[in-house]
Amino acid sequence: MNATVALDVRAQLGECPKWSDEEQALFFVDIKGKALHRYKPGTGEHVAMTMPEEIGCYGFRKDGGFVAGFRSGIWLLDREGKPEKKLANNPEDQNTSRFNDGRVDPAGRFLAGTIDEPKAGGKAHLYRYDRRGLVPLAGGLLTSNGVAFSPDGRTLYHSDTPTFTVWRYSYDPATGETSDRTLFVRLTPTESDRGRPDGAAVDVEGCYWTALFEGGRVQRYAPDGSLIGEYPVPARCPTMVAFGGPERKTLFVTSARDSRPEDELATFPHSGSLFSMPVDVPGLPEYRFDPAV
Repeated sequence: MNATVALDVRAQLGECPKWSDEEQALFFVDIKGKALHRYKPGTGEHVAMTMPEEIGCYGFRKDGGFVAGFRSGIWLLDREGKPEKKLANNPEDQNTSRFNDGRVDPAGRFLAGTIDEPKAGGKAHLYRYDRRGLVPLAGGLLTSNGVAFSPDGRTLYHSDTPTFTVWRYSYDPATGETSDRTLFVRLTPTESDRGRPDGAAVDVEGCYWTALFEGGRVQRYAPDGSLIGEYPVPARCPTMVAFGGPERKTLFVTSARDSRPEDELATFPHSGSLFSMPVDVPGLPEYRFDPAV
């Protein structure tokens, strides 16, 4: 199975693809381009909603619209992507920190992590937001990424991209608390392959799919951490995966082209675009954010 171009959008930094069963649409962001995109494969309709600042991640809301992580903090957006209410400030230095990857948990909380842009101090965190406020779940990170849940919601996966590492936690959906952090995957970079785990998603068999930034491929890991599949992507920097389509058996992959060398873009001219490929095992549906939780 090879990924092909689904939408030749050529985003600066495409990220956070998520499938809406309700709309039969694939949403994703262009962080550097400050936009939230909606793409309907069935009709080809594509809309880009302009954001007031860099949007790193979002989740669908139970009552419609979105919850989103910006540089400034966590916000509620309406159905057209317009900011409605700020829920929490980004507690880090916003000159060097913004929200990055995130996902709604089984109970309706929003988990979102930050990026330490200088990648020098390990100042990034993974946070949980619910009606109790913003609470750190993990710290000492460079780039929080790869948030995904097992089918039963009791295992949380999370990566720190520049350290080539994916962690696994026990997760309590009733409280949003984590425990028992263990190493799930650690990749070993080489001179020719700096592929490292970026955004991720889990399928109905509990397997963890991750895009490898600067690795030009997507990997699939069994729940025990063994590598069981690897699929090329026609971009050096795929950023995140999502399952979509009527049966959620299409794997969508976002990618980046911002700051990439000219020779790389000549080899991979569709860098920044949205790619897709058919898969045999469907993915899990997205949970919806509930501000009452």
